Amino acid sequence: MLIMIEKFEIHTDVLVLGSGPAGFAAAYSAAKNGAKVILVEQSGDVGGISTSGLMSHWTGSCGSPLYYEILKRTAQNNEGEFKNKITNLIDPEKLKTLYLEMLCEVGCKLMLYTFAEDAICDGDKILGATVINKSGKTDIYAKITIDATGDGDIAARSGAEFVLGRKSDNKMQPATLMFKIGGVNYDKAVFLGSFESTYETPNGELQALAKEHIPYPAGHILTYESTLPGVVTCNMTNATNIDGTNADDLTRATLTCRRQMDDIVRYLREFVPGYENCYVISSASLMGIRETRHFKGKYTLNEQDILEAKVFDDYVVKDAYFNFDVHNITGAGLDKTGVQKHFKQKKGYTIPYRCLVPEVKENLLLCGRNISGTHMAHSNFRVMPICVGIGEAAGVAAYIAVSNNCSLNDVDAKEIRKIIGI
Repeated sequence: MLIMIEKFEIHTDVLVLGSGPAGFAAAYSAAKNGAKVILVEQSGDVGGISTSGLMSHWTGSCGSPLYYEILKRTAQNNEGEFKNKITNLIDPEKLKTLYLEMLCEVGCKLMLYTFAEDAICDGDKILGATVINKSGKTDIYAKITIDATGDGDIAARSGAEFVLGRKSDNKMQPATLMFKIGGVNYDKAVFLGSFESTYETPNGELQALAKEHIPYPAGHILTYESTLPGVVTCNMTNATNIDGTNADDLTRATLTCRRQMDDIVRYLREFVPGYENCYVISSASLMGIRETRHFKGKYTLNEQDILEAKVFDDYVVKDAYFNFDVHNITGAGLDKTGVQKHFKQKKGYTIPYRCLVPEVKENLLLCGRNISGTHMAHSNFRVMPICVGIGEAAGVAAYIAVSNNCSLNDVDAKEIRKIIGI
């Protein structure tokens, strides 16, 4: 029996591709301000790495009103108690529902179980994207298209210029599959986050034992408390030499990480206090890809901009704060160059609007970890709170361009800031 694939055509003001923290924020903020928005997501859940990826600890911070709203609507404590924390805990299961409810509140149209297949272009103008799902193919024409796919899939297919990984050799940070364990005794448990997990800390001997007993390229402890009693999130699997834009590499990364989980649990039971009776209760359905394409925008954010906490005239994200989180490209643990440190500054940095605007392409915004930045700068702004801030700015910029019938190049960053409230 021959099955015909139907072809459809729809039109919208703003098309957002990808619903991770950045894509959710872009769709929500554009729709909240009055734009007609379609959000396309390849899985059945909104949230990307924050839900399907089980990244329940939100590290870093950002002066984004939307980020604080997410925290307020999920946290058990009041805003004053979590507002200045570098790490906040959120239940991915509750977050799945919260994202959906928030998008429904502002009238955003959702297209789940839908893949972004290709860009619709007229020269350097992006007219939208072709998507595919069980119903068939749909050409979605949009006045503004926002690529929040993480890897910039549609931006790449439109011909937008990018660098894959670090510029010197195109190597990328390793991939991780998150998982959760239960049966942990919180009264005895040791928790090792990214700042406490180096070999020089009081728990350095645990790191040394991990390197000895967990097969390479894993062998580094990153464990976090969760919102549930006795449950711990593990950021400990590791797959190197992975290109997150290659399906074969993603498959290999999944096999590698899942095979490491049993060894990791055995190590935790034997050597780490409080984990003697731990067991796996869930694992992510989405591979955690840290780095792929870095697109060339009107401006490329670099590490010196971050170190100096530079305030750009056209900033649209403020108080972005994290560290240079470069995971070892060739093995376990963190990069040995000394960049894994807190800033000396007491205030965060800003991200200019120009980083969201491709150098050549029109009607397209970059959103999330694929914005214009160097390998080192990207290791800082790729974290979820900052990506929410980027997405919030992208959504507002798209709304302004649509409502004023103007080019993205003519959108005033001051107006973006005014609408966001920063």
